[in-house]
Amino acid sequence: MKAQVLYQYDPEMKNDVWVQEADLAEPKIEKSSDVIVKIGAAGVCRTDLHIIEGVWRHIQDPDDTLLPCVMGHENAGWIEEVGPDVTNFKVGDPVILHPLISGTDGTCLSCRRGHDMQAEDGAFPGLNIKEGGYAEYLKTSVRNLIKLPSILAPKDVAPFSDAGLTAYRVVKKATRHLLPGQACVIIGAGGLGHIAIQCLKAMCAADIIVVEKSINALTHAMDLGADHGVLIDGNELEAIQSLTGGKGAEAVIDFVGEHGSTNMGLQMTAAAGYYYIVGYGEEIKILAVDMVISEKNIVGNLVGTWAELYELMELANRGRVKLSMSEYKLSEANKALHDLNDGNVKGRAVLVP
Repeated sequence: MKAQVLYQYDPEMKNDVWVQEADLAEPKIEKSSDVIVKIGAAGVCRTDLHIIEGVWRHIQDPDDTLLPCVMGHENAGWIEEVGPDVTNFKVGDPVILHPLISGTDGTCLSCRRGHDMQAEDGAFPGLNIKEGGYAEYLKTSVRNLIKLPSILAPKDVAPFSDAGLTAYRVVKKATRHLLPGQACVIIGAGGLGHIAIQCLKAMCAADIIVVEKSINALTHAMDLGADHGVLIDGNELEAIQSLTGGKGAEAVIDFVGEHGSTNMGLQMTAAAGYYYIVGYGEEIKILAVDMVISEKNIVGNLVGTWAELYELMELANRGRVKLSMSEYKLSEANKALHDLNDGNVKGRAVLVP
């Protein structure tokens, strides 16, 4: 099968070629619960850029055994082959894959409690296992699959399996305490942020304030239903104070997590409010006494559960959440990655074999 393979890290992100096309052996059924999926689309995620950069290397590849690998953890496609114990899926069924696709049979305590992403033996493709969706076929477990309704094609939903799931999960957390008349700030309206805006509109009545450095992204956010847009121009803190009556926002969701966004986000958070960190790249720094006095809450977010992916598919099936996407051929993986790194992708990029 054709695949796009990462052979080396690039800490400076200066190489012209990050992945190379290769002919690899097609995956084979090994366990009775295995499923082979013919990839219909694979999302290109900013995490893939961090993998190339080596950000995850000390955590997921300390022994330098991961490379070469095939990235791609946002996958959807059609069932190609099933193991003998698979009875609820058949060849040809369109499916989306939960990103935690290997290493667990669902019997560990975390899985039993519904925390799929904290599975004891779980692994993410292209991150700590070598096989990902930048290929024509991918092996997974039946427990990671969700059947798609007929109106949703794999290439229309692949990025939902991580970007969409992550955005949905953090919005779900925020909507549990956000009330009508309160405010939720979204920092970054790109690949994840544009999904979060739609989820918030579908799930609660709080005011949505988008903070962005890009006028185009801000315009897109307003088209998707944001109530207010704030351009990062040096006056963004004052703008948030004005829009929230001097209190700050009851919830701030930071999809950037670098270049000063964490400090900015915490300053935008109201006393006793919640700062949700999704993007990453810098340290979160706040004095302990300020945390005590303000009673602010800092909450991390890692993808989401199988059940939450199912819930998101229900929203998508009803037309409440749609992806803005740029489509590339699998052979154009390098261009897609560089376009994403250069900020030239509107919404999400997807590779279609």
